[in-house]
Amino acid sequence: MQMEGMVAIVTGASRGLGRAIAEAYAKEGSKVVVTARPRSPTGLSGTAEQTAQDIQEAGGEAFAVPCDMGEEDQVRSMTRQVMDRYGKIDVLVNNAGIMIPSEPFLDIGPDRWDGLWAANVRGPYLACRHVVPVMMRQRRGSIVNIGSRAADAHRAGGTAYNSSKAALHMFSLCLAEELREHNIAVNVLSPGSMKSEGSSAIPWARHDWHERVKPEACGPSAVFLALQSAETLTGQVKLRAEFGKTWP
Repeated sequence: MQMEGMVAIVTGASRGLGRAIAEAYAKEGSKVVVTARPRSPTGLSGTAEQTAQDIQEAGGEAFAVPCDMGEEDQVRSMTRQVMDRYGKIDVLVNNAGIMIPSEPFLDIGPDRWDGLWAANVRGPYLACRHVVPVMMRQRRGSIVNIGSRAADAHRAGGTAYNSSKAALHMFSLCLAEELREHNIAVNVLSPGSMKSEGSSAIPWARHDWHERVKPEACGPSAVFLALQSAETLTGQVKLRAEFGKTWP
């Protein structure tokens, strides 16, 4: 198993892509820390505890920590719990995020705007702020930030989501340069169009639903990025659809 003995934190892992990555890591032998908000603000089903329980029933090791990644006290507590339990953190996957799909700029109130940026940008910032010092002491680690093709696509209705993903991409690339000397990899995985509970509610997803892939399709590429260090691969934005073709 490729991740035997490793410890990985996966945020937003109560459902969809985060859950799929957590399950893929567990199958490869990683101890998986599953984090998610106690309740979905959009009412979708799934909890961190359920994902962890399902991983354990399948023979893997998982530890659930309810956590709002936009709240520093909760992120600090989550990191402390992981260190108390395992003593190290090898991988951080910043997957938690929300979408405001194709809404006119003036229809997005300040509270919703701030909530999206808290999830999509502040969350990864806080997670890295508390996990990076651990990885620096270890002289190794891999951070995988879940990006989007929306980061490079300007369109009407994309002022909130697209700009937040563009910010996450740039944050990742800059952080990769800072952490290179500490042998910590920072890469972006752009998963492409998914068949998930969240995307099923997006109007435009109905037009290409047959072309979308299940979240489990991201497992192999997410495992590969988890295994990287600054010496092997860092500061890259990788498309899941190109895994096995143009990369690794």
